Amino acid sequence: MDENKSVSLDRYSLKILRELQRDARQTVQQLAEAVGLSATPCWKRIKDMEAAGVITGYSALVNRERVGLGLAVVVEVNLSQHTEELVQRFEQTVRDCPQIVRCLSTTGQADYILTVLVESVPAYERFLHGTLFRLPGVTHVRSSIVLKEVKAAVALPMGDGGG
Repeated sequence: MDENKSVSLDRYSLKILRELQRDARQTVQQLAEAVGLSATPCWKRIKDMEAAGVITGYSALVNRERVGLGLAVVVEVNLSQHTEELVQRFEQTVRDCPQIVRCLSTTGQADYILTVLVESVPAYERFLHGTLFRLPGVTHVRSSIVLKEVKAAVALPMGDGGG
């Protein structure tokens, strides 16, 4: 199946996805009641969406500050060149680094925009020198410390009139 291909979802499937994003710990019976289906068709839709790659997993949301990750940094990174081999090495190294929780390949001034979570400013300085500056091909790094998260949604806006 083409990973980038959109899957057509009817209103019941969209309702199920919205409910799962709101609370994935609901039972199938609770989900079915919330979306107006009986349990068996609801369960089948969930299994079909898992098989189609629409639902890719389930996880718990963790308060980063409560687990000691008080500093979030948005980092713009530029590479020296864009050869396939260098890009693959850079991206694999990023995937293997637990402090980098998000990496976006972008157009514009930065080749990549990273989100880094660490304990403190001294911890970020150690991360910069010990990890970030040593990533394959990195020539420029611009860091912005996050003062406050205004919005950090994880639920996708499906069927909410966004297009």
